[in-house]
Amino acid sequence: MPLQNRVHPDGQIVADPARGTLTGNRGILHGPDKVLGTARWRHKAWICCVLEWQGRKRPVMTGRNWTELFFLDEAVAFSAGHRPCAYCRRAAYNRYQLAWASATGVKPSAPQMDAALHSARVTPRSRAQITHQADFATLPPGAFVLHEGKPCLVLPDVLRGFAGDGYGPSYPRPPQGEATVMTPAPTVAVLRAGYRPQLHVTADPKP
Repeated sequence: MPLQNRVHPDGQIVADPARGTLTGNRGILHGPDKVLGTARWRHKAWICCVLEWQGRKRPVMTGRNWTELFFLDEAVAFSAGHRPCAYCRRAAYNRYQLAWASATGVKPSAPQMDAALHSARVTPRSRAQITHQADFATLPPGAFVLHEGKPCLVLPDVLRGFAGDGYGPSYPRPPQGEATVMTPAPTVAVLRAGYRPQLHVTADPKP
């Protein structure tokens, strides 16, 4: 039985045997039986991390340090409300922070980014993902939108449907018109400012 540790673009944590390209955490969410409790975060620092770091190894969901979560790629992690880890992904974190500064005019600290992201990604009581509206013409590559009710990755010319273990069908990208955006607004601004997230190999729309 797969553990409940795979994060989807809507921020939900599900049991899925598919492998991810990034890990990350929101705090300690599991118990001794490796089953998640009711909490879906313990702090505002939702980060995404590399799978391998300095040769260290540890079984997942052991001890009481953190609950390992997994993402198909960085675009999915961003859509779920995470940001790059400042420790194991320092270069990505620096690029994200600088793009945030370019978008807002202020270079933020990690806690400042976490507070802004938290207020933009989830409704506290219902834990539902917060979406927002934007014109397709303004959306940067790497954002996620809802297309016909399904999460889709925005690319320059197409939308790619999220399929759990990769990306599925391609859809024409509307040149304009209102889109329901899943990626939190602060991260969309970071993407507009030039940050390019790591994408799964199946995101390539070429046959």
